Amino acid sequence: MSVAAGALAAPKGVWRRALNPAIYLISVLPGVAVWQLAGPTLGAGYGVLAATLAVVCLQHSINVLNDVSDWRLGADAEKWDSWVRAHGENLTAASLHGWLSFLAGGLLGLIVLYLSARLWILAIALPMVGLGYLYNSGKKPLSYTRMGEWVTGLCYGPGVVGCLWLLSGAPINGPSLLAMIAFACLAVALLFSHQPPQIESDRQAGKHSFAVRFGARHTYRASRLLLIIFLVTYGLSVWIRTGAASPIAICIVSSAIAVAAALRRNPKPRLILLLATAVVMLTAIASAAAAPA
Repeated sequence: MSVAAGALAAPKGVWRRALNPAIYLISVLPGVAVWQLAGPTLGAGYGVLAATLAVVCLQHSINVLNDVSDWRLGADAEKWDSWVRAHGENLTAASLHGWLSFLAGGLLGLIVLYLSARLWILAIALPMVGLGYLYNSGKKPLSYTRMGEWVTGLCYGPGVVGCLWLLSGAPINGPSLLAMIAFACLAVALLFSHQPPQIESDRQAGKHSFAVRFGARHTYRASRLLLIIFLVTYGLSVWIRTGAASPIAICIVSSAIAVAAALRRNPKPRLILLLATAVVMLTAIASAAAAPA
């Protein structure tokens, strides 16, 4: 079957389900937080915006290539929103899709660093991109090992937040370290919330995810705990950075509502992302309003 035929064979609506736009908030929110907390200049701000788009492209490529890897190894057999299904179960088309997105994200990031005269950030960014590659590659990708959760946290904490912070021109300080911890925890909380429905197929495929090792109940608990750590560390970074009453109050109130919502039900990826987005966006708006003219 040709690549074009595979794409045409996809059931109606499967591309929209596979795309799942809300999942990319995990790459957008670090950019919003860095813009808010680091206080970049106008030129550096555009660089942070473009670099955030590059991160979105890289996340998309990892999502697509992870679906390809899972399909080949027999995991996620029940995943109807898989990118492999979107491509009519054509692994060649899905792989090409993933690598084109990987190339686009990598090139955009490289251009931003070159134009910003900060190519030295590659010393940090390239190892993180390498981990993203190894997350889905080989006979036993990192996502199939006990390293999967650590890699996710490392890539989104020091990787995404750290590199965006350096790109903004701000020095590494207390708020930056807290922001790295916050988004590392948020990324792993999101990963954990995704795992429990796939325990059986992951176990059969030899995937040593946290949920396979410890069960659904403990995984949901860990996801809630990491969400709470995200809210606390993000709130502390806002407090240290701004010191203004209104953004701190809004952050505390919205975080309390988020915790209450997460405790009422098993956390799902969409719920975690929507709660985190509400807290970050409301706090960022309040911070902008409280900033001196």
